[in-house]
Amino acid sequence: MLKQRVLTALCLLPLALAGIFMLPVPAFALAVAAVIVLAAREWGALIRPGDQMIKGAYAVAVAVLLAALMVLVPDELLWSGHQLHPLAHGVLLAGALWWLAALALVLTYPRSARWWHRSAWLKSLFGQLTLLPCFVALVVLKSWPGLNGMGGAYLVLAVLLLVWGADTGAYFVGKAIGKNKLIPRVSPGKTREGLFGGMAVCALLGALGAYLVPELNLITALTLALITGLASALGDLTESMFKRAADIKDSGRLLPGHGGVLDRIDSVTAAMPVFALLYLYFGI
Repeated sequence: MLKQRVLTALCLLPLALAGIFMLPVPAFALAVAAVIVLAAREWGALIRPGDQMIKGAYAVAVAVLLAALMVLVPDELLWSGHQLHPLAHGVLLAGALWWLAALALVLTYPRSARWWHRSAWLKSLFGQLTLLPCFVALVVLKSWPGLNGMGGAYLVLAVLLLVWGADTGAYFVGKAIGKNKLIPRVSPGKTREGLFGGMAVCALLGALGAYLVPELNLITALTLALITGLASALGDLTESMFKRAADIKDSGRLLPGHGGVLDRIDSVTAAMPVFALLYLYFGI
């Protein structure tokens, strides 16, 4: 399984880097939207397991919402100087509030499932709050002003490195010394030691970021890195919770060794809007 995961990641990495650094913002937004629609199709299985029609319908609904966002906030209107468009800002705030709510749902699962498990419209709303702010955050970071043109691409890469670092650190430390379960009712395989290992990697990446970017002081860099890393772990746990409630092991089979698209980006869906808001308020 690990070998298959690594091979798939090595195939996807050049495509991701090319999209981040080579695509202009409009094309980047379309590419990200395509990934989000694929993830939305898989979220449909969490809403009503086994219903193929709702998977397609939900993907179409999310595609329409993404198109509306791109029409209402085209890339040339996304920023006015250093002021973010109010609609984009509002979507990011909605995403941050959702992840606070998701934390409460995860910590109280399975009790929390009593009021949402059988509600298709609530699970549909949760999916929109998971996927749409992630899309907005990626485009906002990619188009970030005042960073000498390519700086926005490096911001996107920084978040992905934190997500990958948190995931990799948690995996290997958890495998090596993990004994104490983190939240066994949600994800039995995750341990507290693994979480600390992932956060240690994020701290190292934050310190490296402070070293490479003189304008970014160490405290700010560590805060950004650790909170983003924790958000990354929450995204993973949240999807695990919904899959467990739906009695689904993987969200899909598109990516060998990783499951579906949603399985691959679950951590990113939380990390991106959290990082974007933190950077907007406290960054450089």
